Amino acid sequence: MTTELMWFKSSFSSTGGGECLEVAYAWRKSSRSTDFDTACVEVAACPHVTHVRDSKLGARGPEFAVAAQAWAAFVGHARSL
Repeated sequence: MTTELMWFKSSFSSTGGGECLEVAYAWRKSSRSTDFDTACVEVAACPHVTHVRDSKLGARGPEFAVAAQAWAAFVGHARSL
């Protein structure tokens, strides 16, 4: 499991400085991944969206986000296989 946090500025903060708020979400490595595996995935679950990225690339690589309900359906399907 990684302890890296992804910080981003709240959409309610202004660009002029002053009172700004940053929030973070934590990435965690899939339990199906190993330290020696070349096909690893990390996810960061938020209330309404789940972020997904390749753990080998970390913050340098691309990521995508899916609706929380869609991610739950995907995981449920994957577990049934």
